[in-house]
Amino acid sequence: MTVQVSRKALTVPALHLFSAYLLCFVLASVSSDPLVLAQGGKVEVLPMQKAAPVAVAIETTGTEAELRRQMRGANGVVELHSSTTRFSQAPTGSFGFIAPQFLGLALTMQSPDLAMERVSPAANAYEIHKLADGSGLLVGFMGKDLVPKVTPQDRPKNIRVSLYSSPSDQAPFIVALPLVKLMVDRMPTRINPKQPDSPVVLEMDLQGTANRKSTNIAQ
Repeated sequence: MTVQVSRKALTVPALHLFSAYLLCFVLASVSSDPLVLAQGGKVEVLPMQKAAPVAVAIETTGTEAELRRQMRGANGVVELHSSTTRFSQAPTGSFGFIAPQFLGLALTMQSPDLAMERVSPAANAYEIHKLADGSGLLVGFMGKDLVPKVTPQDRPKNIRVSLYSSPSDQAPFIVALPLVKLMVDRMPTRINPKQPDSPVVLEMDLQGTANRKSTNIAQ
């Protein structure tokens, strides 16, 4: 589009109107720029613009398989297609698994990415959900007393939580916690130290729902 205006016609009021017209034209052009569209027509949102997802809990008990099925349905995720992938490369709306030792290393070191596997690599592996907006949730099990403390949308402060890899009498409820809100300073520990595939527990802080200024955990 070409706009021609003579200098003589550009009096001060007319110049202001012409500048406003050009500004509107530029803004309209930027908003329709195809570079802001992700592959498949979805709008790609930069990580710093994403709001962290709220924690999700299924407040019923049942078999582990049934609870995991309910949580996957609640979060709208399906099994990964590839055997192994990085969280950043995994398709949105998918889930995978990560061995506890690798999860602990990634979270304690605030790694920028997580390795996900389609098939659980161990009986005590944790499940990771990548939501439709690209944010991540860590799935595990916790006790009844903690569930109402982690799920409010306006959680005001940090909460110390214990997230188990498998359900038990001590931790019968399945929950999914936002990765960007987890602060971890120790590795997961086995419930039974003598059994290599024993369920593990990860002690960590779940931050309040207000967004941090910066984070290294991939979304």
